[in-house]
Amino acid sequence: MRSDGYARSRAASLSRRDFETVRGLVKEHAAIVLEPGKSYLVEARLTPIAQSLRAESLASLVETLRTTPFGSLHARVVDAMTTNETSFFRDLHPFEALRKAIVPEILRRREVERKIHVWCGASSSGQEPYSIAMLLHEHFPQLRDWSVVLIATDISEEMLERARAGRFSRLEVSRGLPAPLLVRYFERAGAEWKLAEEVRRMVTFRTLNLVKPWPPLPPLDLVFLRNVMLYFDLEARREILGRIRRALQPDGYLFLGAAETTLHADDAFERVAVERSWAYRVRRS
Repeated sequence: MRSDGYARSRAASLSRRDFETVRGLVKEHAAIVLEPGKSYLVEARLTPIAQSLRAESLASLVETLRTTPFGSLHARVVDAMTTNETSFFRDLHPFEALRKAIVPEILRRREVERKIHVWCGASSSGQEPYSIAMLLHEHFPQLRDWSVVLIATDISEEMLERARAGRFSRLEVSRGLPAPLLVRYFERAGAEWKLAEEVRRMVTFRTLNLVKPWPPLPPLDLVFLRNVMLYFDLEARREILGRIRRALQPDGYLFLGAAETTLHADDAFERVAVERSWAYRVRRS
């Protein structure tokens, strides 16, 4: 039985030094900025790791991080500190913009090449890329004769494994997923709902750390990178937007979260209204 030292450590706050160790680790490897008042969040997310490793205390866990070279434990902590909030058809309006305006436009512009390349960054457990895949499958059957490359990436291997499995809880399918799509594209699998293979195979999941070197990406027609750059500092945002700009087709679209903007980070982008949503395009010179 674990000593009560660990139980006491759960109730106590992390020391400033321990918080700064975790803060520095996450900043270096994921560019996520933890504000000084977030020690409660660090404690909450480190506790399950400490429990699973039967660590004597949170302090001893952080001491291991501090005194050993970067390895699987460090990666696990960075993974735990990333935010994995997502849902099907989140915020709805960007998906309506895809259906009503952007995909029809891409179909016209790419009618010779008959190729579409889409990237969803920070895709978490897969609801966003699968929402796009369902939208394309449902409303644009002509794309079945096209080359449609839908890449979804995340820093978390755990989230990517969940996404590839295409299995979602009752709560997850009740958040944003229209009932007709649940009936059409999912089947019960015990306590979960499993996404149809025809939609799952439309998405390729890969590991990608936004602030580390990126693997090659095809010329992109559409990028969804929503609700992730909120956690980055200005330098990281500039670097990421610059990479996206170089990967994006001249007539491609970038979608950010509602509270995010390219303003002051990359002025080569301009914001454009699309239906009831906003997207970004590279300014024409």
